[in-house]
Amino acid sequence: MRRLVFLLAALLLIGAGGAYVWASSQWTGAGPAPRETLVRVAPGSSVRGAAGALEDAGVIASADRFVTLQRLFGDDEPVKAGEYLVPAGASPQAVLALLQSGRSFQRQIVVPEGTPSVLVHDRLMRESALTGSVAVPAEGSILPDSYSFEAGETRAAVVARMQAAMTRELDRLWRARKPTTAVRTKAEALTLASIVEKETGVPAERRTVAGVYSNRLRLGMPLQADPTVIYPITRGRPLGRRILRSELDARNGYNTYAMAGLPQGPIANPGRLSIAAVLDPAATRALYFVADGSGGHVFADTLQQHQANVERWYALRRSRGEM
Repeated sequence: MRRLVFLLAALLLIGAGGAYVWASSQWTGAGPAPRETLVRVAPGSSVRGAAGALEDAGVIASADRFVTLQRLFGDDEPVKAGEYLVPAGASPQAVLALLQSGRSFQRQIVVPEGTPSVLVHDRLMRESALTGSVAVPAEGSILPDSYSFEAGETRAAVVARMQAAMTRELDRLWRARKPTTAVRTKAEALTLASIVEKETGVPAERRTVAGVYSNRLRLGMPLQADPTVIYPITRGRPLGRRILRSELDARNGYNTYAMAGLPQGPIANPGRLSIAAVLDPAATRALYFVADGSGGHVFADTLQQHQANVERWYALRRSRGEM
């Protein structure tokens, strides 16, 4: 009789051990998701609530089993709200760890330096995960950067963050301005920085270009910046053709060929480096610059030097078949 009881007890232990091993393999083994899957955990969700979303998304086989396994092998750390990109085949253990970590999926809108507000607006309106409508932001009010957002967030809220970032950065850079700057207000700094931004894509040139325009402002010379001619025609969209003579002569508050001084406002959203450049321009006597054919510019102190540089530029373009 004793031997029979011992045998039954041994069988029960073996069965229990086998069940534990099986349960452990279910916890750490691969899950059913065939590909990366985006899952949203609503604010205030418990583990059970999150498990329902995971089952609906096909990331786990059973919400009830997930909760049971979590009680056996997991901990009591709560899950965090957000969107999570769950890897293909992620185990229930890995899925729980991801939801507890708060490392949610980051949606982003990237605003490159020099992007005009009409194109920022286009990007916002194309982003289907955002909600609501928003007007085209004021030109120069957006700080070029990468901005994270959550699905369902309003476009107005994202714009407000972009504009708050510009206000903070402009305030910071303005406090560090040098006495050599030619601008008198933050608004003027944004306007001149937007011209610098559109005139050169070479970071090392920004302070020199800012120095040229600062010299012209002090002398009362027209800035003669082509982007200011184009802006009132397209509001920042590509022109797609050469500038017309009539457009160079137009008086509209922006055209710096037809007037001296700064245009009436920014022509794009300038980045940090261009704002910093106009607040600390390079010490230069240059008054002119023209493309050098390699993506940068060559600078000149006198009109005679500039005309020679222009002739070299034209000769290079003719050799390339561009003229």
